[in-house]
Amino acid sequence: MSQHEDDDHNDQARARDKDRGKDQGRDQGKDNGQGGADGQAGGADKDGPGKPSPLKNPKVKWTLIVAGILALVLLIAWLVYHLLVGRYLQETNDAYLQADSVAVAPRVNGYVTAIYVQDHAWVKAGQPLLQIDDRTYRAQLEQAQAAVALRQADIEAAQAGLDGYRAQLAQSRTQVTSAAVQLKFANAEVARFAPLAASGADTHEHQEQLQQQRDQAKAQYEAAMAQVTSAQSQIAAGEAQLEQARAGLKQAQANVDQAQVAVEDTHLKAAIDGRVGDKTVQVGQFLGAGTRTMTIVPIHALYLTANYKETQVGLMREGQPVEIEVDALPGVSLQGHVQSLSPGTGAQFALLPPENATGNFTKVVQRVPVRIRVEAGPEARKVLVPGMSVIATVDTRSARDARERTEDEAERQDAARP
Repeated sequence: MSQHEDDDHNDQARARDKDRGKDQGRDQGKDNGQGGADGQAGGADKDGPGKPSPLKNPKVKWTLIVAGILALVLLIAWLVYHLLVGRYLQETNDAYLQADSVAVAPRVNGYVTAIYVQDHAWVKAGQPLLQIDDRTYRAQLEQAQAAVALRQADIEAAQAGLDGYRAQLAQSRTQVTSAAVQLKFANAEVARFAPLAASGADTHEHQEQLQQQRDQAKAQYEAAMAQVTSAQSQIAAGEAQLEQARAGLKQAQANVDQAQVAVEDTHLKAAIDGRVGDKTVQVGQFLGAGTRTMTIVPIHALYLTANYKETQVGLMREGQPVEIEVDALPGVSLQGHVQSLSPGTGAQFALLPPENATGNFTKVVQRVPVRIRVEAGPEARKVLVPGMSVIATVDTRSARDARERTEDEAERQDAARP
């Protein structure tokens, strides 16, 4: 066999092998397809018929629709409430109850002899609180009263001396009048007999006697005038002495008043109505002036200090209503009113105010203290004490309404202008 015939024989063998492979592949695909169909049919028979979608159920469908509508209505209602009311309700939990407490401290030194109140007791203004030993101060008071009596006696003596000087002045003035009359008469006698003595009708001895009488009368008159001057000087001295005695009496009376105050200061009384707290005094304890013994808290005058952010106080005004929630009274809502806003932030009144001009500045939202008056009944005030934490909500809609009225008025005025 030739080479060419061998090649043709090989090509025919490869073609037959290729056709045989294609026939086997088709048979295997059919087998696999039949097996998959059988498996699917078996699965369908095992699981049963397919379940319908829950959304095709009318009840589920309408339930979801109603729920969606309610959610949308609630969302719209919340949005309307927020736009009309909610955004004008400024709330903070940085708020605490406070009261202007009065510290009880003596103004004198001494040992405590009695205490009339107990811890946390209710007291009225003027009620005795404690007693300090007053024996030393009473002795000083009696000494001052004795000095007053002595000064009063000095005044009486000075008044009597002044009356005597005035009597002497009156007597001296009478003597002056008498001496003036005698001097006038003596001058007239000398003038009348002088021509007679010159003509020889009268003796020179008589004329000299008349002149002597005139000189004596003049001397008596001058002496009386000197007594008047002396009496006036004595009266001035007596008046000065009397004023000195009166000044001494005032000083002695001031000492009595001071001693009386010291005696009264040994009896410590309540200055205001309230409750006793932080009592640290005991019987027999020595107290120095200014030593705090107890504190009286005016429970009836509690107020609230709420520290709002500076972004919350733009519409806050005095008199706006406040809703107060106290942690100690869960579920109870108290009412109040804004009394005043602080003239500065809390940082400005700190011991070391911040200095922002150092080049190391970081902006921090500041807090503004707002004082709120608490309106609570007697039962609530039995629980409320200074220092309690509260949540305060201020309704600022009144300021919004006022601002809107102002803007409307301004628009009307602008529209009325030509």
